[in-house]
Amino acid sequence: MTVVTRFPPSPTGSLHIGSARTALFNWLYARHNNGRFILRIEDTDKKRSTDEAVESIFDGLTWLGLNWDGDATFQSQNLDRHAKVAEELLSSGMAYKCYCTPEELDEMRATAKSEGKRAFYDRRWRDRSEGDAPEGAPWVVRIKMPIDGETTIHDLVQGDVTVAHEQLDDFILLRADGSPTYMLSVVVDDYDAGVTHVIRGDDHLNNAFRQYHLYRAAGWTSPEYAHIPLIHGADGQKLSKRHGATSVQEYRDIGFLPDALRNYLLRLGWSHGDDEVIDTAQAIEWFGLENVGRSAARFDSAKLENLNAHYLRETDAKQITSAIVERLNAFEGVTVDETGEKRIEAAVPHIVQRAKTLVDLSESALFLVIAPTFPLAEAKADKILKNGGADVLGSVVETLHSISDWTEENLDAGLRSRAEELELGFGKIAQPLRVALTGSTASPGIFDVMVILGRNESLSRIASLLDFESE
Repeated sequence: MTVVTRFPPSPTGSLHIGSARTALFNWLYARHNNGRFILRIEDTDKKRSTDEAVESIFDGLTWLGLNWDGDATFQSQNLDRHAKVAEELLSSGMAYKCYCTPEELDEMRATAKSEGKRAFYDRRWRDRSEGDAPEGAPWVVRIKMPIDGETTIHDLVQGDVTVAHEQLDDFILLRADGSPTYMLSVVVDDYDAGVTHVIRGDDHLNNAFRQYHLYRAAGWTSPEYAHIPLIHGADGQKLSKRHGATSVQEYRDIGFLPDALRNYLLRLGWSHGDDEVIDTAQAIEWFGLENVGRSAARFDSAKLENLNAHYLRETDAKQITSAIVERLNAFEGVTVDETGEKRIEAAVPHIVQRAKTLVDLSESALFLVIAPTFPLAEAKADKILKNGGADVLGSVVETLHSISDWTEENLDAGLRSRAEELELGFGKIAQPLRVALTGSTASPGIFDVMVILGRNESLSRIASLLDFESE
């Protein structure tokens, strides 16, 4: 048997982080078993479905590296097939036409509410003749669910789950306008695609029993089910926008790497011993549903940031440079030329050590392509210059001009010697230099900064400061 999993998002918005985790688990299970992972867009809700959301789903999955097999399919293109299956169930006696009016259904709900019961359809048309219906009356198609006994489904995550048949209603398959319901469409599409394993959030667990019996009514073999716990925020509530970013694209925009986010989502509810950093090859090799926990996973932004920082440090400098350049070029008034790109690549090993996101890196690299303007926007940095820092730079600028071989060793020796002459601690020189060259009090080592900027640029920036101070 070839394992076939599926990811069937509704195109009503961006790819949610919880949906991405579900897609990842399906993708890994298929890849681990040398099977197929298919993508189906469930776009039957035409009022809420949008082309932009479809593209967002494609974009998010592609960015995460979750490639699907074959072409993506669209549920709306299969409606005739769904309706045909409903007609076959009518013919076989496994479904029936229900002529209840909206008023009758409202009365059922009101009665159930007054009696403290669930609002179930009372099956009044299950065994009645269609001849009893008023001429021309609208009807829906309902499935004949079992009435007595119970059903147990062996869930690959939750274990054996049992539901009494009295809890299962004769749900609608076809609406009065002839359109199929979600419950019918998803079963037909899964069957036609040969889906063997349905891996989804445990908020769909109740649907599994209805779908299981729909499979049986059609004479088909039901797939295996695996219902994974939902992702909660730090407060224990279902993850939502109040917890911060919730879509894959938002995490990309705020500077996370796809490998880091994929690794983090893998560890939300799944484990392999104490391993935290797990690359794609290891994930495919190790993944199994037996290691999915039954408790809700809690999203921890700090852990994700730390994991992302690890991946930033492990990623090739050229790749990181390209990402930084792309972000900087999106800044208003910024264009990174060849010189700027070379500076950024040289600086990456230094600035990556304290960065947690690509946003951090881009902000840290901005000084490499744009010289500071005075007065400085950073109050702390500007204060250093005003409190004697500019004067100190005026005292060392000749020493810097005298250094023709602009190396870290020569700069270190020259400036430390000058500091001794001035009877200053080296920090009294280094910090004003840092501020003049970067516009900030935080940067890589001052000699690294000077070498990366180069002699001409470094001296030019110091001259700009001194010219400003002399005005």
